[in-house]
Amino acid sequence: MTTSGYLAVDSGGSGLRVAVGVPGREPSARRETGEPVRTGARGIDPGHLMTQLVPVARALTAEAGLDGLGTAVVGAAGFASLGDALRAELPGALARELGVRTVALAADAVTAYAGALGPRPGAVLAAGTGLIAIGTDLTAWRRADGWGHLLGDCGSGAWIGRAGLEAALRAHDGRDGGSAPLLACAEEQFGPVSGLPGLLYPRADRAAVLASFAPRVAVCAGHDPVATDILCAAARDMAASTAAVCPADGSPQVALTGGLFKMGEPLLGPLRAELARRLPHARRVEAEGDPLHGSVRIATDLAADRLTLPREPAMLCVSRGPGG
Repeated sequence: MTTSGYLAVDSGGSGLRVAVGVPGREPSARRETGEPVRTGARGIDPGHLMTQLVPVARALTAEAGLDGLGTAVVGAAGFASLGDALRAELPGALARELGVRTVALAADAVTAYAGALGPRPGAVLAAGTGLIAIGTDLTAWRRADGWGHLLGDCGSGAWIGRAGLEAALRAHDGRDGGSAPLLACAEEQFGPVSGLPGLLYPRADRAAVLASFAPRVAVCAGHDPVATDILCAAARDMAASTAAVCPADGSPQVALTGGLFKMGEPLLGPLRAELARRLPHARRVEAEGDPLHGSVRIATDLAADRLTLPREPAMLCVSRGPGG
């Protein structure tokens, strides 16, 4: 008997996370790559993505004992604003190289939503180095922030880390608003703070470097009012983004996802209070899964022709070839 499976992909800042399996079941095989997909003048580079994905997908298909792949779902960071080339080229490339007949391309915020809540109305706050909130009433998507560490991502790991380092530099200078505990942490992690501009400004990964300091802010929050105020300000921004996208009617669900929340109670405490204040009609729930789980869910629903999440070109688009 011929067994056709799905291909689920989460393309993010640390590379590709790939899974294959049979619709309706958990993935049979998974693998990760260590190289992020390049972006250029045309946005996300479909050729570079395929160069990484094809050998992994073929190996996983053989490992899972599948005869082929009928459905592919690719969730990609930056898809909403940098996904034109992917939309134009990836469905055809997946059909040629892997025989895929049905392709869904999505913003990583959409796969985060699908993984956390599935096909239910609500809002998901995804926070790590960056931050984005996404919500839907199942007729359209709404998103807030996700503008990157220079223009937004307010409350993100990079935002918290930058605020903590600013407080450290204020203490170094003797200015108001400084924090001696954060200064000590900064010097322990980075060396003399006078060297921070030279360390940060030339680096392409400066958002990640900033975010690496966020856990130090959380540690200091237990005994330092400046660090506590930074996390409370982050919680206010997070709640504001979530409120901007959450459906106003009914009883929507709200979930949190992303590595930033591993910081625990110093951040989660004020965030719970802000969400309760701004969204009294919403119900907080635990995220059911991560963005790769969301890609798997979308693939399973596509294979069964029951996908109910809104389809919008910049957020979630589906193409079907012959037999798809």
